[in-house]
Formats: sequence, C-alpha cells, structure tokens
Amino acid sequence: VLELLRGVQRGSEDRKRSLSRLRWALRNKETQQKFVRLDGSIRTLIGLFTSSLADMQMEAARCLHELSHSSDPAVADACLPVTSYLLTYLSGHSVEFTKLCLYTLGNLVVESEAVRKQLLPQGIIPVLASCIQSPHEAVLEGLGYVLSQLLQAKEAPTEIIPLVLDSVLPQHMLRLVCSGLKAGIGAAVEFAWCLHYIICSHTANVALLSLGALPALSSLLLDLASEIPQDASEGLELLVCPVLRCLSNLLAEETGCEVQIQDERLLIALFLILQSFLQQHPFIVQECLWLLNNLTADEPFFCSALFSLDLLPALLHLLPCSQMASVLVLTVLCNIAEKGPAYCQQLHQQPALPLLLPTLMLPDPEVVGQCLELLHLLFLHWPEAAADFVRQGGHRALELHQSTPELQERAQALLDMVGQPLGASTFSPPHAMLSAF
Repeated sequence: VLELLRGVQRGSEDRKRSLSRLRWALRNKETQQKFVRLDGSIRTLIGLFTSSLADMQMEAARCLHELSHSSDPAVADACLPVTSYLLTYLSGHSVEFTKLCLYTLGNLVVESEAVRKQLLPQGIIPVLASCIQSPHEAVLEGLGYVLSQLLQAKEAPTEIIPLVLDSVLPQHMLRLVCSGLKAGIGAAVEFAWCLHYIICSHTANVALLSLGALPALSSLLLDLASEIPQDASEGLELLVCPVLRCLSNLLAEETGCEVQIQDERLLIALFLILQSFLQQHPFIVQECLWLLNNLTADEPFFCSALFSLDLLPALLHLLPCSQMASVLVLTVLCNIAEKGPAYCQQLHQQPALPLLLPTLMLPDPEVVGQCLELLHLLFLHWPEAAADFVRQGGHRALELHQSTPELQERAQALLDMVGQPLGASTFSPPHAMLSAF
C-alpha cells in the first residue's frame, strides 16, 4: 500500500497505473484502514481528484468511491476533507464522474454523522435540488440514493427533512416517481423510498398532501397494475413496494384525505398486484393488505366496493398465506363487519364462517385473537351468524381456547354470545389505521 502511494505521489510515468492498482487494493477492508492511516494519503488523492488531468481525476474518484464503501466510521471520517469537492463537482463533468461523486457521498453519509454534519452547512440539499432536473437516469438514480441515505439518518426529522421541504425536491421527487415507468424505474424506486422516509417522519405529510401526493400515487398504482404482464415483470415489485407504503401511511394521517380517492379501480389494481406477485414476491401481499386495511378502516366506500366487485372470495383466499397475511385479512374483515348489520349480513352470505373455523384451530394467539374479534362483530350485528356458527360446531373450537390465558376471556364472551346472541360486549374496537409498517 505504501509503495503504491509513493508511486502515485512521485508523479512518475506509471502514476496512473499505480493509481489503478491502488483502486483495486482499496476493495479490501484492511487495506482501506491502513491507507487512511498513512501520512498524506487522503491529501494525495484529493490533489489528483481536483487536478486538471481528466484521466487522473476519474481514477482518483474511483479510489475515493472504494474508500466510501468501508463500514469503518474512521475511514469515512478520514474522507471528510473531500466532501466539499464532491459537492462542487456535482454541477459539471461527465455523467459517469457525477454518478461516482453521488454514490461516494451516499456511502459516506451512511457511516459518519460527522460527514452529515459537515455536508449540511456546505449546502448539500440545495446542491442536490439543482441536480434533480438532470436528464440522465444514472445521475437521478445516484441522487435518489444520496437522499435516501440522508433521510434515514437519526437526525433527519429535525435537521434534514425541514431543509428538503423548503427546497424544490418534494415536487420533483413526486414527479419522477410517478413517471417511473417512462423515465426509468431505478430512479423512481430510489425517490419512492425517499418519499416513504419523509412520510414516516409525520412532519411533512400535510405538505405532500398539498402537492397532490395521494391522487398522484393512486394513479401510479393503477398504471403499475396495468403494466404487470402475466409473469410479473422482474424488478417492478421494487417500485410497487414503496408506493404501497407511501399510500398506506398517507391514509393513516387523520386529515380526511381518504375521500380524495374514492375510486373502485384502486381495489382492482390491488388485487391484480396481489395475484401477480403472490408466488414470487409474497412480501408484496402484506403490503397490499396493509393498504387495504387503511382504505377500509373508516371509509365504507371501499367496504361496499369489495362486495360490489366480488373481491371478497379473493380476499378470503389469502387467509392461509402467512401469519401476517392472516392477521391483516382478518383485520380488513373486522373493518367491514364494524360498519353494521348490512355488511355483516353480506359477510355471512359469502360465506365467511366455514373459512374462519379452521383459522380458530390455529396455534397462533394473534391470528386467533383477531378471528375472535371478527366473530364478535358478526354475532353482535347479525345474530343469524351466531346460530349458524353453532350449527357448524364452532362453539367446540371456542372451548379449546378457554385455557389460553390471552384468549380465554374473549372465547368465553363469545360462548356467552352464542347462548345469548345479543349479550353484552367485552371487546374493544378492532379496526385501526396502521402506520409506519
């Protein structure tokens, strides 16, 4: 390492070769640590990085990029002097050089709070804002990467997100996410996660809603569903996931925003996505169900639409997918049942009870507990369901849980209701918006 550094410092004819060999050596963790401890190492790289020789400048940028991959905060801190130059070079040079600078910055801000604290006063947010109108997909993707790393920092809600909101970044991020299928999915994915991190801070949602984030993301979800081919395009799930999360968290805000998207097509899109990704990407299932829960939690429009579009059988079909899917399906059904007798009657007619009985036999207390909540609402609003439940032997399933500490009280309450269908309730309201998955 020392010999390579000397070769670079001497300015000999083979300096570029030494620099290239150094770049490969810096892929090793121990080499990175040894290099930054050598006197003048970073200063030498900065000298070449800021030189007028384009090939040397690019090779030095690659060396700095390799150093930025280190998970050792000491290495990131050693790179502090280069941050101002990295920002300066974002406004020009080649696309490849700009991309290198962006990813180097993104890697450094992950590992070092000192780097983040130095970059904010240096004006990283305004500089990034000036880059967001770049016509180059590679630059936009790198920009999204830097922003996503900054927005995940522990100090983001108080120190970074306010600066982002005061810039032009939010509206351009929303634009780039919503044009993702045309402008390039890589950048759209990065900016979708950026929006997700902003929304999860709960400090910016009013601002994003005022920009039309809810209808824009809803429209994007419709476009994504229409683009899914029969075999589910590889990589599309990477954009679907953060878009679903953004919508779910925006709906969880107590702003009455859900009335803006009373569109049945949103349900059709959700179930198309569910069907397409169920086998290869099952994690998308719980994301879709989480959004469906937030759509149905307070708004009867989407509860009614599930029946009018005949989507309930498809929803019930997801019950055995996974533990999380079971809980979320049952929670959505609770949201429907909570709306009153007419909805409970339709649930009874579907019929939901035969599918709930096997669920009651599961060993998972969380799933069974949510099932008990649903049965309570059904029996309370539609006593015929209680009588049918007894005829199908459901009371015997309830008796199994009388010895389970966390379930016995609710199981006994349901047994009492089965004997007296309109008995007093001992259950708490089951439905609730779910935020910050």
